[in-house]
Amino acid sequence: MPEEKIFGIVPHEHSQRRTDFLYRVSLKCLIRNDNGKVLVVKEANRTWWDLPGGGMDHGESIKAALAREMREEVSLTGGFTYRIIAVEEPKVLEAFSFWQIRLIFELSPDNMVFSPGEDGDEVTFVDPAAFKDSNVLAEQGVYRFGQL
Repeated sequence: MPEEKIFGIVPHEHSQRRTDFLYRVSLKCLIRNDNGKVLVVKEANRTWWDLPGGGMDHGESIKAALAREMREEVSLTGGFTYRIIAVEEPKVLEAFSFWQIRLIFELSPDNMVFSPGEDGDEVTFVDPAAFKDSNVLAEQGVYRFGQL
C-alpha cells in the first residue's frame, strides 16, 4: 500500500526548526523602473526568470519578510513602501507535500540599485511582454502581474 501524504504538515526531521502547519506563505514583489520594466531574478540553480521573493518565515512580519527576501535575492538595501496587488489561489506543491498561497506586492524601493544576492544568480529589468508566450509558469506570472 502506498504511503499516504498528509498535506498541510511540513516536518523538519533533520533540522532544529519546528514542524510547519497549514499553508506556506510565498511573497513575490513587482518592482518597476522608470521605463515600466519589471525587475526579475534567476534564483540560484534555476534557468527561468521570476519575480523576486520567497517564503515567509513563521513569526515574521510581512515587511520583515519582504526586506529579507529582497536582500537575499536582489541585494536590496534601504527602505521601501509596498502594497498588495494580487493573491493567487492556494495550491498543493506536490514535490514538497504542502499547500502554498502566494501574495504579490508592488514594492517601491528608496534605492533602485540591484545585483544578485546570495540566493540569486542573475538580476535584470525586462518588459513583462517578453514573457507573454513563455511556457514557464513563473515567467507567465511576470507577464500577468506586469499587466496590473
